[in-house]
Amino acid sequence: MQKMGRIGLMGLGIALAGCLSVVPAFAGDKPAKAPVEDGSKLMISSPKDGDKVADTFEVKYDLTKGSQATHVHAYVDGEYQKGFAGTLKSLSKGTHKVTVTGATKDHDLVMATHSVTVDVQ
Repeated sequence: MQKMGRIGLMGLGIALAGCLSVVPAFAGDKPAKAPVEDGSKLMISSPKDGDKVADTFEVKYDLTKGSQATHVHAYVDGEYQKGFAGTLKSLSKGTHKVTVTGATKDHDLVMATHSVTVDVQ
């Protein structure tokens, strides 16, 4: 009888440890949503794919807003560029992938996206 109590207690301990090992969700974390198809279209007009650029350069793009897109988010090598207002600043020398993606007023991404690869001199 005493063995059953220990086994049950060990099982409870293992279950509890499993629950505690889950990564905690922090306030403000937003689960990633799949991009929404809202009919938006997006094209980077400058720089062109393969262009050589300075470490700071303007990214020109055309966003045709669909039913939900209100603005764009920019990424360099997959890293979000917070506060992007049309210019990428202080990139390291070498090849970089620049991506612009449409976003909703709530900052959820839409399917409209375009990427170019540039060579920072």
